[in-house]
Amino acid sequence: MRDSRTALERTGEAALSPQAAMKRKPYWEMTPKELAKATEQFEVPFVADQSRPLTPAEREQWRRVKGKRGRPKVGQGFKRVSVSLEQGLLKRATVLAKKRHLSRSKLFAQLLERALGEER
Repeated sequence: MRDSRTALERTGEAALSPQAAMKRKPYWEMTPKELAKATEQFEVPFVADQSRPLTPAEREQWRRVKGKRGRPKVGQGFKRVSVSLEQGLLKRATVLAKKRHLSRSKLFAQLLERALGEER
């Protein structure tokens, strides 16, 4: 049974065109006439009048997508520094970081925090 409502009347539902609802063959297997029919919806220059408000789930997904990417900011952010260490000390630090399931950078940060806390 078909739903007699138009796509705009079905708020909150996925509005599928009849072509999208039916299985169709891939574009590369279509004749030029079939391809023109299947892609005619993309010829419309402005489709804002066919849009609908975002659902709460879509709004949350949009917020996550639009958010800043990359390393999360901790404290005042981070600053990359170059430090010279004796090779044996660096190897020992790497082994300790792996043992504690930390990055070397996180290990150094924790050790610095502890040392600076003792200075107070």
